[in-house]
Amino acid sequence: MTSLASLDPAARDALHAKTREAYEAFKSRGLKLDMTRGKPAPEQLDLSSAMMSLPGNGDHFAEAGDDARNYGGLQGLPEARALFAPMVQAPPAQIVIGDNSSLALMHDCIAWALLKGVPGSVKPWSKEEEPVFLCPVPGYDRHFAICEALGIRMLPVPMTGQGPDMDVVEKLAADPAVKGMWCVPKYANPSGETYSDETVRRLASMETGAPDFRLFWDNAYTVHHLTATRHPLADILALCEEAGHPDRPFIFASTSKVTLAGAGIAMFASSPENVRWFLGRSFFRTIGPDKLNQLRHVRFLKDMAGIEAHMEKQRALIAPKFQAVLDALEARLGGTGAATWTTPEGGYFITVDTVDGAAQRTVALAKEAGIALTPAGATSPYGRDPHDRTLRLAPTFPSLSDVKAAAEGIALCILLAGLETEKAA
Repeated sequence: MTSLASLDPAARDALHAKTREAYEAFKSRGLKLDMTRGKPAPEQLDLSSAMMSLPGNGDHFAEAGDDARNYGGLQGLPEARALFAPMVQAPPAQIVIGDNSSLALMHDCIAWALLKGVPGSVKPWSKEEEPVFLCPVPGYDRHFAICEALGIRMLPVPMTGQGPDMDVVEKLAADPAVKGMWCVPKYANPSGETYSDETVRRLASMETGAPDFRLFWDNAYTVHHLTATRHPLADILALCEEAGHPDRPFIFASTSKVTLAGAGIAMFASSPENVRWFLGRSFFRTIGPDKLNQLRHVRFLKDMAGIEAHMEKQRALIAPKFQAVLDALEARLGGTGAATWTTPEGGYFITVDTVDGAAQRTVALAKEAGIALTPAGATSPYGRDPHDRTLRLAPTFPSLSDVKAAAEGIALCILLAGLETEKAA
């Protein structure tokens, strides 16, 4: 592969002039495109339109005869917990069904841990000298935002293609100040990788300095495949129990990108002791979740086969958008050394690494050309990418034609920013 740095000055200047001309032509089109967030497109939401009439007039009784219109049912309907048990790899008795946001459940768990501690805590986390979380990088900016908002120090851990670098994780986790770790173990946000069996085993069995260490296992993309291949994920709950650390995982998932993003169902799963802890804290927060929405999901999705069939329809809509981005990156950047990128087989994002020092400039050029991108640095704690190279692209929400146009512009911006950076070096 030819790198931009290896080009002789005349060749680089010629490529820069040609790329600048193409960029100005693109900018003159006056487009307004948004590739910032991993939101479902309207067509994806339309796949769940039938839910709007469910559970239906008079259909408000659960299997056990409970009236879903009323208070109560803090843990969630048994049939809803059974429906989602395969998604979170936990027995129904060890699942709690929340309302629409798994992020809210994560926030609650950290807030409760700070205020009250978790099973195994000697004292609340807020009474510790300075609680710390391990943060795989690139990672999810909303995870980092929770830590920053609640005063938890973050330590970055590099990703390897098989999950986080476990040598680094095991070394850092030996510090008693390290209370938790963020994990998006399947089709990770934003790198798209799935943790290997060995990575999951090491996370389950490693020794930690804190007796109340928790894995915040955000399995947001567990059924979100982009190919016909169904990549398995090792069972963290079973492996932790086998290793003698049954309380280690806090597992989260939701239907936000399965059914209706603003009206989905969130799930928490863990050991029996952690579930008792969670329900004990929830008792003071709510008199019960939205059980009608739980019934709606049970009626619509029916079982795991129904979930998988529904997600095949989702895949048909979004896989071409991912391919359009990959095609544009290859057409403009292939062989230039200006960037590398992931080819995800699931999830919602494509990660692009520019040449060092070019990510912020790429975002600025894109903005001038009418393309909104996630800020450079968002995939690192505190929004600071020390290499200024990682970009997260979110192709799902725009139409396919808009994705194609945006991808063309983004590739131009990456190349132009890379040439400018190398010229200035």
